[in-house]
Amino acid sequence: MVPNDNRLNRLDTVDDRIEVGVSEALQKHVTRHVVPPPPVSQKKLDFEHRRPRILREMMGEATGVFFYVFPGIASVATFTLATTNGTGALLGVAAFGGIYQIGIAFGFGIAFAIITCASVSGGHFNPAITICFALFGGFPWKKVPIYIFSQIFGAFMAGLVLMGCYWPEIQAAKAIDIHEHGTAVYNGGVASIFCTFPNPNQTNQGYLFLQEWFVDAFIGVVIWSCLDPANPFVTPVSVPWTIGFAYTAMIVGFAANSISTNLARDLGTRIVAAIFFGGEAFSFNHGYSWISILVNIPATIFAVCYYELLIRDSLQNIHKGHAEHEHGEEGLVRHLTRVATSDVGIINGAVKTNGITDSPNAAYSNGTAKREDVV
Repeated sequence: MVPNDNRLNRLDTVDDRIEVGVSEALQKHVTRHVVPPPPVSQKKLDFEHRRPRILREMMGEATGVFFYVFPGIASVATFTLATTNGTGALLGVAAFGGIYQIGIAFGFGIAFAIITCASVSGGHFNPAITICFALFGGFPWKKVPIYIFSQIFGAFMAGLVLMGCYWPEIQAAKAIDIHEHGTAVYNGGVASIFCTFPNPNQTNQGYLFLQEWFVDAFIGVVIWSCLDPANPFVTPVSVPWTIGFAYTAMIVGFAANSISTNLARDLGTRIVAAIFFGGEAFSFNHGYSWISILVNIPATIFAVCYYELLIRDSLQNIHKGHAEHEHGEEGLVRHLTRVATSDVGIINGAVKTNGITDSPNAAYSNGTAKREDVV
């Protein structure tokens, strides 16, 4: 906006007249259209209060998994249907994409799921993560079956909706697959839009197990590190994208070699594949589906145990105010005294930290009692 005393000078050229006119128009537009939000009615508050909390949590988990799975399998559908029979005739376009495209779609989907629904349900979106929260995070065990059901249901609905969106193309691709291969259930077949099937040369399930295990463990460590309050490299804003990029990295690296990464994502859409393409969706390759469905849980538990046993520093969480000692300040002081005693001994009844003789209470009150400070 140009000040009034300079207005005449600024109107010497057409460009200046445009600048002044646009500025004034924008200011009037914003002033005219910015309306304060209406007050929240008591009726709305009463309605929200009557909603069962567990229902909100269930819908949060189901919706989050839907947001994660739907864009991912839609990306798989675009690639698969555009290349079926090598003609591109089913979608009418050439295939622009591949594993990288699919990895980005799943990664962004996970980020959107966390951003949209994590504030409602906690953002598990994975049965293995729910079980790990119950084992290590105090999550109620009575909610575990409910959460897992909701997660599988969300993936199932994502598969059904995608089937409806691509129904004509999927049916055409199914006819081509059956004509050329006798089945649509194989890696690259139209059924592989919904769930994972190994490559024809992957007949050794030991290799498939090992691959799934380490991919899921990799993702599990990243997730658990993002949830560690002592981690200085992540913020609540960056967590969705960090976890999403971890999934993207694994999909880009291993999806061409058959991975699942999530029980709910695989089982929910595999049920859809079984409904429309037959029970072979579960029995393919001598029952490979048990790997894609079940390995996720023990692999993620292994990852969390690895982080908790070898990486976690609970003392840092206490110092940052994210946790407290089970026996309060007195218990923390006893711990620091015990650590100091084992490391350097007691000198005249005082703890020596960084060459400074002081008492444990003083060290704690000054915020200097860190594990790495006790030398």
